[in-house]
Amino acid sequence: MELLKKYQILFNKYLEEHPFNGVPEELYEPANYIMKLGGKRLRPAMVLMAYELFKDDLEKALPIAMSVEVFHNFSLVHDDIMDEALVRRGKPTVHEKYSSNTAILSGDVMLVLANQVLFEIQETASILPLIRVFNRTAIEVCEGQQMDMNFETRQNVTIPEYIKMISLKTAALLAACLEMGAIASETDAQNIKNIYNFGLNIGIAFQLQDDILDTFGDPKIFGKKIGGDIIQNKKTFLILKALEVANSDQKNRLSNLMNTPTKDENKKIQEVTELLRQLNIPDLAEQEKEKFKEKAFASLAKINIPESRKLPLTQLAEIIIGRKV
Repeated sequence: MELLKKYQILFNKYLEEHPFNGVPEELYEPANYIMKLGGKRLRPAMVLMAYELFKDDLEKALPIAMSVEVFHNFSLVHDDIMDEALVRRGKPTVHEKYSSNTAILSGDVMLVLANQVLFEIQETASILPLIRVFNRTAIEVCEGQQMDMNFETRQNVTIPEYIKMISLKTAALLAACLEMGAIASETDAQNIKNIYNFGLNIGIAFQLQDDILDTFGDPKIFGKKIGGDIIQNKKTFLILKALEVANSDQKNRLSNLMNTPTKDENKKIQEVTELLRQLNIPDLAEQEKEKFKEKAFASLAKINIPESRKLPLTQLAEIIIGRKV
């Protein structure tokens, strides 16, 4: 994304200048490995954008940007272990390259380092509020992950429960990035609250778009096989909404498809997708996504600064909600 380039360049330079050093090297090398695998650097960019909303001296927010990116990558290390994933960003996952035990331990130290780096900010009065937000968010992400795991064996998951889960697992960190950037800028409490609410609702819309793309995206653009959520029997918004609006025959058919093992994955994807289209789920999912987008922009409108300074956040929201990859 062209919009992110300035922030990506600034953050990647800071990352290059601040590798994890220590002994034993075997503890820190995997942390450096996952951090250098790249990615869009969306979360550190959001910290910097929020800071720049109120102040121009971006360099002062770089330790916070580092903190959230280290935390995000820590969560990826542990997620990959739980999912038994072999590849991350086109390279071997940490546990595959090293070992599961090493990955667990390196992930643990990354969580501590993500917290510790917050002490490097220059505005010392902001350190305690930032740590409080960081720790609250770390707990929320873990709670969301556990809810997601619980849903795997539950047959009565509701849409409000699903929205709560993604608000914790995905949206909470995006919202915290903006909140922490705003805290460091020393803006007022109302602006901080509004930018947090903006980020939370954008984060929910972001995940709903991910649900939509996984089933209805263009595989040539999306970059991975369509229908992964269906094969994994995930209770996404699409499936839950379909079960809500379906008649009894459609509901039974969908339930059977999503709960019966199959050797023909492509046939299962095709049948579930056709049923979702019959129930108008693509449009209903888009409507749900737009609802959270509208909530987000209502919060952004309340932030008391010139509209011109809000433009990067407005553009970012449009990009990540409307993305095709």
